[in-house]
Amino acid sequence: MTLIKSISGIRGTIGGHVSDGLNPVSTAQFTAAYAAFIRKHSGKARPLIVVGRDARISGIMVNRIVTGTLLGMGCDVIDIGLATTPTTEMAVTGKEADGGIILTASHNPKQWNALKLLNGRGEFLSDADGKEILRLAEHEGFDFAEVDEMGTLLSKESYLDDHIQAVLALPAVDVEAIRRANFRVAFDSVNSVGGIALPALFKALGVDHVTALNAEPTGHFAHNPEPLPEHLVDICSTIGTSQVDVGFVVDPDVDRLAIIDERGTFFGEEYTLVAVADYLLSLHGGGNTVSNLSSTRALRDVTERHGGTYTAAAVGEVNVVTKMKETGALIGGEGNGGVIYPELHYGRDALVGIALFLSLLAKTGKKVSELRATYPDYYMSKQRVDLPQGVDTEALLSRLAREYQDKGTINLIDGVKIDLPTQWVHVRRSNTEPIIRIYTEAPSSEEAQALADEFKATLLSYLD
Repeated sequence: MTLIKSISGIRGTIGGHVSDGLNPVSTAQFTAAYAAFIRKHSGKARPLIVVGRDARISGIMVNRIVTGTLLGMGCDVIDIGLATTPTTEMAVTGKEADGGIILTASHNPKQWNALKLLNGRGEFLSDADGKEILRLAEHEGFDFAEVDEMGTLLSKESYLDDHIQAVLALPAVDVEAIRRANFRVAFDSVNSVGGIALPALFKALGVDHVTALNAEPTGHFAHNPEPLPEHLVDICSTIGTSQVDVGFVVDPDVDRLAIIDERGTFFGEEYTLVAVADYLLSLHGGGNTVSNLSSTRALRDVTERHGGTYTAAAVGEVNVVTKMKETGALIGGEGNGGVIYPELHYGRDALVGIALFLSLLAKTGKKVSELRATYPDYYMSKQRVDLPQGVDTEALLSRLAREYQDKGTINLIDGVKIDLPTQWVHVRRSNTEPIIRIYTEAPSSEEAQALADEFKATLLSYLD
């Protein structure tokens, strides 16, 4: 069993010994520590916390432990039930809450779950805040409330309609243009909350022709939930044999968005952010953008074409958001399909990504494949190396940096990134799984693959 503590929250596998994984005991412990943290930093004796969850099989169990623990810590709770990650983030500010907990392991398989912890701005906690909560949990630095001071479950209500209406109210979302375009769309929500959220969004946008795959939110994921090409064979096949203009794929908590063109060809999850950024930069006459170190150079190229400045941040939404605020970025996100549009909120949001992309498609009149052809061509390879128990990852990455220091420009902000004249490679430990991720980008898929294979072989040789 596995338990990972990082800036992405408390994430682990369900089941096993009491000392392993994300079990009822560890869930209660970290929830109590978070409640103590929020109470201290809000200055309130009875903080208000929003709780939302994806459709994972373990979700009901984890939800009841989390909400019960919060009540036991003297917090009032609003339970918004099955909800996307961005919906929960927006509910925190919409309900004027002091914090929020999202119960989701994002793209991880069904045996995983996690507590994603939010501050009063509906944003992920900083690294320093996360470490404070871990210290509180480790030392059990919290007291539960006396019976007369326990919190109250104030309501159980959805916040999805409010979220969708906020998306539709954005000036950049052209509902009338989308409605006139009479799009035929398909989507795959991998049997989680996207099966609730996406149909509601399409209806609000006036998209009447919708083909749904894996829409029932059972938590029994029909395929690997990470929206990569090799996991999306069914929707690509469906689109390729039918009259569909565009396909959308989301992960279980709907913060990542992948796009499929009218031929059933993968648009490229890296290009979700590129396309949306190009649209917004055009509307605003330029602006600054941010993405993480593992994202495509195409965003930099598009940003500079519009006269703006591109900045790279360390991997992790909180790092991207911090850099966006520093640079006053119009748009930002992560190359894995995460779109962050500050005019709505500082969080990755597939719903606003869909609305902005459909607005772009409607206004240009282009097919998705034609739109993709207007962007710079880069190809990426994404590989992983599973880590044996007890491996010193820092020592491993330091060795890699030493051995490749004369091969290119080294960036050590987050793992090891090596910039070469026409290629780059980024090697880093995952925040969410016990693995090392290898990202490469090059002018051709063959070159990207060869570069990834080289570094994977190197890392595996270190483990021998």
